[in-house]
Amino acid sequence: MYKAPVEEIAFTLKHVAGMGEALSNGLFGDLGEDLVDAILSEAGRFATEEVAPLADIGDRQGARLIEGEVRLPDGWRELYRSWIAGGWNGLTAPEAFGGQALPDMLNVAALEMWNSGSMAFALAPTLTMGAIEAVSAHGSAALKDKYLAKMVSGEWTGTMNLTEPHAGSDLGVLKARAERRADGSYRIFGQKIFITWGEHDAADNIIHLVLARLPDAPAGTRGISLFLVPKFLVNDDGSLGARNDLFCHSLEHKLGIHGSPTCTMIYGDGRFGDEKGAIGWLVGEENKGLACMFTMMNNARLAVGMQGVAISEAATQKALAYARERTQGRAPGSTGVGMSPIVEHPDVARMLLTMKALTQGSRAISYACAQALDMSRRAGDNRHWQERAALLTPIAKSFSTDAGVEVASLGIQVHGGMGFIEETGAARYLRDARIAPIYEGTNGIQAIDLVTRKLPLSGGDQVMGFIAELKAIAEAVGRSNLDGFGETAARLGAAISDLDAATAWLLRALADGRAAEALAGATPYQRLFGLVLTGCYLAKGALAEIGDGKGEGRIALCRFAAENLLAETAALGDRVINGAASLAAARTLLA
Repeated sequence: MYKAPVEEIAFTLKHVAGMGEALSNGLFGDLGEDLVDAILSEAGRFATEEVAPLADIGDRQGARLIEGEVRLPDGWRELYRSWIAGGWNGLTAPEAFGGQALPDMLNVAALEMWNSGSMAFALAPTLTMGAIEAVSAHGSAALKDKYLAKMVSGEWTGTMNLTEPHAGSDLGVLKARAERRADGSYRIFGQKIFITWGEHDAADNIIHLVLARLPDAPAGTRGISLFLVPKFLVNDDGSLGARNDLFCHSLEHKLGIHGSPTCTMIYGDGRFGDEKGAIGWLVGEENKGLACMFTMMNNARLAVGMQGVAISEAATQKALAYARERTQGRAPGSTGVGMSPIVEHPDVARMLLTMKALTQGSRAISYACAQALDMSRRAGDNRHWQERAALLTPIAKSFSTDAGVEVASLGIQVHGGMGFIEETGAARYLRDARIAPIYEGTNGIQAIDLVTRKLPLSGGDQVMGFIAELKAIAEAVGRSNLDGFGETAARLGAAISDLDAATAWLLRALADGRAAEALAGATPYQRLFGLVLTGCYLAKGALAEIGDGKGEGRIALCRFAAENLLAETAALGDRVINGAASLAAARTLLA
């Protein structure tokens, strides 16, 4: 059973991601370490004792569509009610609408624990939090006053409606349409697919954010508008009114996250109401809906990165517990009687340490991204921190979710044949993890965003300045003169040099108009960056504990990552710089 690693989470927040310094500098007002520790502790307790025990039930039963109504797995409705009673939905939401306006770093730490307990369950609040942010940033005062308080409390959940059968990542071709009405409302018509928690029985109302096109809208993405469309209309006094003209047509049968209802939604076919058309209200300006939706999508991308971290943590815990108990064969050098626990076999130990390193590395990357978001809202140099958050977001999303799949797969391997059996629970983590590199922008799209939009920020100064910070960490390891680090400083330095060279090459390629060549190496570059950050952040954590006379375990894991995982960076750098020609030649095989 999963147990929230509260101490490790707190350590990473404070000593690696920078929360400790921010607290000391008073950037979070009256928030202090005692309150941070109390929030993390209670979040960990809830995830461990209440969410995790229902995860397998959710996986086995799944969400069910019964006579037109979606029913959650047994116990999930009550679990969600307990969750909102704890006030967890509004950690970062505006205080004016009942939120606590706490730092993003604290929220993503809690999200990690919810998702480790059950990724399928945690998707509901994840979507609601994103919807809150979009309405807060772009909604009219009237929409905020009518909807936000109930969304912040969690009494009403939120969704994101983008995808259509013919329009996945290319939203410019979506067909859902909107018609203006004289009273300022709109009527929405169309079909949306893959709508997470689009219908369920846990909340009193569901607030859908829907992309649609007006009749006179320009073609492509410039002609998309965003609308708030509630399941139940809301009266002026805040009470619920009539059912809106929308419904869940079907549920997807998925590889994983079975407890999360993934819906095909139909808007405006006349099933409910006196007139065809789901009633909605404009969020932001007409034809500028994609910019509004990106507020929610960027929030979701970091949250999805946390799903990768969460799955990695849960899978690692399960695999390590199994490896300590399972005996098989005799490990080299064994002096005991009988078979050895498989954790003592070198290959199993290597897999487990890889799992731990990727988990802690992806956690640090994601928390550092949240720290940049917090600093962009509270620190003086907003442009620097906005660009740092922009740079880290695609890495946090892609590297962490790829790590989630890799770690969950290794977890099955550690279990051996028992990992392939559903009853052990190891397979669920891999099935759940596999969606995360796909939704909220595939990891390939994240790589395109990283290379073409984020590397050129401030003429490349942002990324090169970041690399300089990483070099300083490697130099600090070298100055420590601790034998336990082994070749860590040299390996870190070499890996950072690989990243530096690949980054410079990509910036030159983009400047020279060779975008196709740059994009041929975008995905390897994304992994290269994530691995370097993993090594550097593990080193930063190890250095932070040295002053307390501790750190042996962190130093050992840092050394393992540097001397094993970072061996990959030279090859990745070579793929970035030299792989375009071979890719272009081989593409003829795909015709």
